Amino acid sequence: MSAPQRHVAVGYLLRSYPRLSQTFVLHEILALERLGVRLRLLPITDPREPVQQAQVAEVRAPVQYLEGVLRRPRSAIAADHLRAAIAAPRRYAAALAYLLRSRAIDQGYTAGSRFACWHQAVHLAGQLRRPDCPIGHLHAHFAHDPTLIAQLAQMLTGISFSFTAHARDLFQIPRQALIDRINAASAVVTCCAANLAYLEQVTPAAQRGKIRLIYHGVNLEGFRPRAASQAPETESMQAEIGARPAPPGSEPPLILSVGRLVEKKGFPDLVRACAALKRSGRRFRCAIYGDGPLRAELAALAGELDLAAELSLPGERPQHELIPIFQAADIFALAPFVTDDGDRDGVPNVLVEAMACGLPVVSTRAAGIPELVRHDHNGLLAEPRDVGGLAAQLGRLLDDAGARARMGAAARATVAEQFDLRVAARQLAGLFEDAIGGGARAAGRPQLAR
Repeated sequence: MSAPQRHVAVGYLLRSYPRLSQTFVLHEILALERLGVRLRLLPITDPREPVQQAQVAEVRAPVQYLEGVLRRPRSAIAADHLRAAIAAPRRYAAALAYLLRSRAIDQGYTAGSRFACWHQAVHLAGQLRRPDCPIGHLHAHFAHDPTLIAQLAQMLTGISFSFTAHARDLFQIPRQALIDRINAASAVVTCCAANLAYLEQVTPAAQRGKIRLIYHGVNLEGFRPRAASQAPETESMQAEIGARPAPPGSEPPLILSVGRLVEKKGFPDLVRACAALKRSGRRFRCAIYGDGPLRAELAALAGELDLAAELSLPGERPQHELIPIFQAADIFALAPFVTDDGDRDGVPNVLVEAMACGLPVVSTRAAGIPELVRHDHNGLLAEPRDVGGLAAQLGRLLDDAGARARMGAAARATVAEQFDLRVAARQLAGLFEDAIGGGARAAGRPQLAR
């Protein structure tokens, strides 16, 4: 066996892969692989989305979906449990007892029942016990179902696990379930200081040292400002954002927004702010890229507010198509808020990507956004749900090309200093190395490739 094959791998537990709206996970995987970290991807489901990021083809890690575990005959599922019970009867009994008394798990944010996660964890535990399985550590993205599976696999086999908590998966699972997962994990990662504050409030004092703030990074080579020689917009781009033929340089400024068309993103507030801008007599175009359950509502709202000439909804695009769209825009806008049921963003990745492209941003003071956007330095902020305030900040930038240039340059500098993907990947790899190294030294196993 060659040396690389003897190195331990990290099993990446994901709710769904590949997801167009979770490109940050894809970038993280690719960055870790560039560092030499060996990965095995363990998504629960395949979203089978019609649009997929081109970079998915660059991932070397094999993918094993767990959704098929539940589709097998009951006899096959029972056989998994029998093997697990025979291999480690005390571990199996303890894990099952924990699951049976933790009914509250099913009352919090979850995509599947705790028993679905249990069957998948038992199957995964069987895979982990195989002598040819290279996985020596599990890392789960999102604190709900993926982390529950990792926790149960740890209870069944003793393998170490860590997890990254993002948004509603952190705030909408039962507090005791979250504490249990923190206590069992080797490390807990989150993506903004607002989340960190909540974790530190919830976490027992003895466990707080394992919590880490690691911002989602962006590929600074891919996301960069438009070159001076680069054409501002292609004809196809002009067509899809509704631009009319006009002499070069005479087009009104383009306000861009990108994201899933869901409640927490605040797109209806952005549309209403655009209506206020039109009433003020300002010239602009606004393009909202993305898809989701609010698409029809947004189209109807734009019609009601007489924005047919100014606002377009071109649909979702893979990232390699979005980069030139970022570069062609003048302002990036996003209006997130915390919904009544607690759903929220952390630091929206599209804001980081837009700022890496040198765009000044207008957003809200929701969740972790003020950690990225400093008001009147690299962008402008309004209060969540404040349509008038949002319109006023957009108006400031529409009226002042110099301010757009100044804040756009500061935006790029902020991302380069604090949100470099390579730095984030090295921090994660260090956490995995520490977890695997401790267990490997105790068991005399090879350590993580770096």
